[in-house]
Amino acid sequence: MNRINQKLQGNDKLLSIYFTAGYPALNDTVKIIQDLEKNGVDMIEIGLPFSDPLADGPTIQASSTQALKNGMNTSLLFEQLKDIRKTVSIPLIIMGYFNPMLQYGVEAFCKKCQEIGIDGIIMPDLPLDVYQDKYEHIFKAHGLANIFLITPQTSDARIQQIDTASNAFIYMVSSASVTGSQDGFGNTQEDYFNRVSDMNLRNPQIVGFGISNSETFKQATKKAKGAIIGSAFIKHVTKNGVNGIDSFIKAIR
Repeated sequence: MNRINQKLQGNDKLLSIYFTAGYPALNDTVKIIQDLEKNGVDMIEIGLPFSDPLADGPTIQASSTQALKNGMNTSLLFEQLKDIRKTVSIPLIIMGYFNPMLQYGVEAFCKKCQEIGIDGIIMPDLPLDVYQDKYEHIFKAHGLANIFLITPQTSDARIQQIDTASNAFIYMVSSASVTGSQDGFGNTQEDYFNRVSDMNLRNPQIVGFGISNSETFKQATKKAKGAIIGSAFIKHVTKNGVNGIDSFIKAIR
């Protein structure tokens, strides 16, 4: 069973952290992953930086730009992660955009993910129908979960389609805006959380976008299985470096 599915079977609310590979410094990737696991994070999304990150807010965009300047690329990320399963056991997901994956070669990319122990992939700009027509068999052959995003504007019919196509969890984007932290969730978002919860989907949901502290984590996980924190974590390592990860995680939980 995929590590993601094993983690989802528990009763706890899951905390997933997103960070940009190669940021703040090029060789920080492995240390950040190891420290996040040591401090009780349940799952990690490793951001593969891209030059045109349309769905990302200014914090993640800036980290992606710096990571690229530092020299991060797909091949180097795979090289950095080649021994990661000797020290890390929690689920690891690569999140990025389809263009770098396509340039590397979809099958070669998926094969490399399997070799180093990546459990899933999130590609926000890979359409569901294209994935199903061209790439689903490749992902499945290499044991990779493909995780799809939904937003408050996603129709019930489309959510049902995504649920049928999913084999791990659904990434539930809290709002239609780009990534970034906020003070809390309003009535529109609460209604959206309730609407999706009432659909009784086959796959659990993990909420992302706008989660930055203990309060927003609790709000996001009232109806969902877990929550993802990205921008707030990147702001923390930008300010404090990679040695203060424990204080950030303790403040969430």
